[in-house]
Amino acid sequence: MKARLVIWGAGGAAKVAASIARSEGEFEIAGFLDDLNPERKGDSFYGASILGGREQLASLGAGGIKHIIIAIGDNAARRKLASVSREAGLSLISIVHPTASVSIDVTIGEGTLIKAGAVIESEARIGDNVIIGAQTYVGHDAIVEDNAHLSGGSKLGGSSIVEEGAWLGLGSVVKDRIRIGQNAEVGAGAVVLEDLPPDVVATGNPAQARWRPGLFGR
Repeated sequence: MKARLVIWGAGGAAKVAASIARSEGEFEIAGFLDDLNPERKGDSFYGASILGGREQLASLGAGGIKHIIIAIGDNAARRKLASVSREAGLSLISIVHPTASVSIDVTIGEGTLIKAGAVIESEARIGDNVIIGAQTYVGHDAIVEDNAHLSGGSKLGGSSIVEEGAWLGLGSVVKDRIRIGQNAEVGAGAVVLEDLPPDVVATGNPAQARWRPGLFGR
């Protein structure tokens, strides 16, 4: 029998996660959680139903559901919900689209979502609760820390580091041996040629960084 999987989220990212899980063939989608819209409880959504919000966590284990993935694009929200899920005794599982090319020596943490066509090269390390977008490239020996998000088509050069909670926008490029600081945000199409400190937004080619108070709600 297939393991039953709950997806926390009920938007576009949740649809992608469900599609990948079904493509892998290892999981049955038991349902979706949505904290933001309680009126959606019981609604049909992408081939399953919305079970409710976090108040349902305690009952999932009793129903034989042990696996969850957080399919929400916002890094700060995903970080918090992963912690809540673990506290409830659920196991965060990682799912990888069958068309992704992941080197055999890559390490992948818990709760990570790797989308179609991603390429992850030799001895890269991907942390917990990460999103790797479609057609994204991660070079050899690169490190993507927990709760980071590499959007579709982004490119991370070899031996570069994306620190915890950082975000690479659509089509952005980070050259080799660059460090992207914690919670930093790289804009769509930006080209990063120098290290970025934590809590900045960087845009342009070459990317220019500016600090923005309250980034990601902090």
